[in-house]
Parts: sequence; C-alpha cells; structure tokens
Amino acid sequence: MPAQQTESAHSQAHALDLRSDSDIVALLAAGQAEAAGCVGEAGAAIAAAADLMAQTVRQGGRLIYAAAGSSGLMALADALELPGTYGIDRSQIEVVLAGGMAALSDMRGGPEDDGGAAKAAIEALVPSQRDCLIAVTASGQTPFPLAAAEAARGHGARTIGIANNAGARLFGMVDVAVHLRTPAEVIAGSTRMGAGTAQKIALNTMSTLMAIRLGHVHDGYMINVVADNDKLRERARGMVCAIAGVDAAVAGEALEQSGGSVKLAVLIAVSGLAPNEARRALEAHDGHLRPALRSLKPSAA
Repeated sequence: MPAQQTESAHSQAHALDLRSDSDIVALLAAGQAEAAGCVGEAGAAIAAAADLMAQTVRQGGRLIYAAAGSSGLMALADALELPGTYGIDRSQIEVVLAGGMAALSDMRGGPEDDGGAAKAAIEALVPSQRDCLIAVTASGQTPFPLAAAEAARGHGARTIGIANNAGARLFGMVDVAVHLRTPAEVIAGSTRMGAGTAQKIALNTMSTLMAIRLGHVHDGYMINVVADNDKLRERARGMVCAIAGVDAAVAGEALEQSGGSVKLAVLIAVSGLAPNEARRALEAHDGHLRPALRSLKPSAA
C-alpha cells in the first residue's frame, strides 16, 4: 500500500511548540483551508455519489452511514440533519458507528478495528439493493467501515467510499470512490482536522446535491424543510413570500392550509388551489416544485 499522506509530517511543523500562539493559529487555520480546497478536485466522484444517494431515497431505500472516530462524527452530523433540512424520512437514515452510540460520550480507538462488529451491525439492518452504504475513513483502511462496506455490498446495496489517501483499500470495495486528497496534517495523523474538514464538506455537498436532484431545493431555498420551531416557521413563510411573490399574510394562510409544507403553500398562494389539488399537481411532477408551478402558471417559475 502507498505511503499514507494522512500520517505524513507537515513541512512547516518543525518546532511548532516553540512558536507564538498567533503563528500556530495561522498555520492550523491554513491547513484546514488547504484541506477544504481539495474537495473540489473530487467533484465528479461527489456528483456520482449524490446520484446514487438520490436513487436510493427516490426508491424508498436507506442511506446507511458507516464510520469510526472523527469520520464517524462527520458522518453523523450529515445524517442527522437530513430529515429536518430536506424532509428525508427518518426511517431512510441509518448511522453505524464503531463503538455504537456510546462512542459519542466516550470515543475509544479500539472499536475501529472490530470489523466483526461492523458486519453484525450491517447484517442486523438487512440491507438490500435499494439501500446505499456510505463508508467514511481518513486512512481508507480502517477495518470497521471497510467491513461495513463489504457486508452491505454482499447484499447488493449500493456503496460509496470516502477516504483521504490515494490507493485506499476502501476504493476497491465500493461503487463510487471519493478521494479527498488532503495535505499532511499540521499535527501528523490528527485527521479530525484537515481530513475531517474535507470529509464534512464532501458529505454536506453530496447530500445537498442529492436533495436538489430530489426536488427539495428551489432557487437556493430548502423548500422541503420541516418547520418545527419559530425560526424555521419564519423561514418557511419567507420562502413562500419570495417564490410565490405574495405578502406575509397570504404566505401564512397558505402554510396553514398546507400543513406547513412550503411546496404546497407556494402552489396554493400562486394558484388559489385547494390543498388536495395542489398536492395532486405536485405529485404529477414527482414532488418538483418548478415544473408544477409552470403547469399552473407558466410565468411564475
């Protein structure tokens, strides 16, 4: 296996502990920024991964995130926000972490080597061809996510692998390989920093592109948001105002009629349709607002 970039010494880290606080902060920040910049190089793979994710959700399958350590935290952060931000059904999201959820309060290193536990966790989910396993590991050879990917693929599930080292073993085990070519960490091997930053950006980008392709975004608005607090209810009202071109009172009434659905509220506000009629118009276009708007009022979209 090629030398691991994630374990390499940083060229500017010599005598790091002797430098001033401001110099250290600047170097650490620069390392994170450089790592973030590497995500764009993986654009084609990220787009392919987002397509697999969209197919999965569209077909009623599950997105199964599998990871260990810092990579697990990045995966968990992406997974947990999908239901609220984009209205993805919570039953379609699974997270398999090395050490289980107990790792969130006491993260130990040992469980990441337990491939057997990963296999058992995946087997318990009974994956199928409709599902998609997303394995995340900085090194690309951590036993836990690799075993999870292998087990899921054995059941015919789609697989995506995200790693930061070239030639990662994971890449030969998945349908879509996302290589995030991050530079050496300022603190050698501390992949919670640059590698983790790049993983978070890649995961967020994949899931956001997925949501766009599923019709949950319109002109940069999260129109499938679950508005379950005051901030989000105000955001939903603002979206209806902006997209439908109506005032806050009309938007609020439309949201009341739609049960809080921004998509339906926009159609109601624009056309005066009853909620059930608006729902049929949206369903006729697979939940995509823009074509539904065009069908009702061509100048509105």
